[in-house]
Amino acid sequence: MDEILKLASEVAKPFEGLILTAYHDPVGYPTQGYGRLLSRTPWEPLDKWPPIDEHTAEEWLQQDMTKAVRSTLRLCPNVESPYQLAALADFTFNCGAGNLEISTLRRKANRGDPTASDEFLRWVFARGVKLPGLVKRRKAEKVMYDNGSN
Repeated sequence: MDEILKLASEVAKPFEGLILTAYHDPVGYPTQGYGRLLSRTPWEPLDKWPPIDEHTAEEWLQQDMTKAVRSTLRLCPNVESPYQLAALADFTFNCGAGNLEISTLRRKANRGDPTASDEFLRWVFARGVKLPGLVKRRKAEKVMYDNGSN
């Protein structure tokens, strides 16, 4: 699990960026650090969350990514490659375990379908808007997943 956690965190960090003050993500959720979701209430005022330091952001990332990795391992029991699991874990970290659970991506990954990685590229919309950052992130996950199948 440690290798998967490390690989998934390395993928997440550049896409999430490190922001020590609370901010609204592209769909309005209060967020901080490396993408820590602070509330599920869109556009909630940010003044209730004080700034954090880098150490706290790293701790939060490890906590949140550990949860994502555990969910991925539970939902994708037939995937054995650490690289494929890390790509799926980053997807889970970003999109949520519920979305992984209902996805064609998960079903194809569990079947060992060689077209599974193409499914990453379908998850590039936030509230109906195609986001360039999500396009880049899904491409990076696809590359990592495909490298794990070699």
